Amino acid sequence: MGAGDEVAPRYPSTIAGPVEHELVVKKSRFLALVRPVADVPEADAVVAAVRKKHWDARHHCVALVVGPHAEQQRSTDDGEPSGTAGVPMLEVLRRRDLTDLVVVVTRYFGGVLLGAGGLVRAYSTATSEALDLARVVRRSAATRVTVDAPHADAGRLHGVLRDWAEDHDGALHDVEYGTSVRFTLLVPPAALDAFDAALAAATAGALHAVRGETAILSR
Repeated sequence: MGAGDEVAPRYPSTIAGPVEHELVVKKSRFLALVRPVADVPEADAVVAAVRKKHWDARHHCVALVVGPHAEQQRSTDDGEPSGTAGVPMLEVLRRRDLTDLVVVVTRYFGGVLLGAGGLVRAYSTATSEALDLARVVRRSAATRVTVDAPHADAGRLHGVLRDWAEDHDGALHDVEYGTSVRFTLLVPPAALDAFDAALAAATAGALHAVRGETAILSR
């Protein structure tokens, strides 16, 4: 590791897209929806849509976690005995170190009482099994790096930067065309010195990278 290298802090993961799963326990149906969200209002909109779709269900229990460091957390039992639904669902999200998502488990009562322990198992299992179907998106800190290149060199450099980013757990984030071509990359802190060396080698020292603010890299 070079003098300018740092260890990238880790962030909670999220999921790539919504997933649904149904669990049946003693004739009760537990319909789990897990959806990525950007903030609490978006999560509230998801819950409202589920309530409207399954208007005839007895319970719509919710757990949500939002924020880069999972700062905002909330759960509700929606009429189930206290602590038997929302909190167990939220604990699943915490154990898996997830954020920026909401879970809604809708219950259609099957006529058989499950008891407190049975409800805890059912709601947590429905959440876990739904998450097992999701593609997890890992997150880590990265440094935003820009490189300005002449148009004549942009085509070749685009391929070089893209391949380098893929090989070093980074990302070619954006390409802007103006009087020159600006490449924006997200580079793991531990790879910053290696990136500078690779850029110098690819351009015979003609181009230099400018390091910017820290961003979150999702993979």
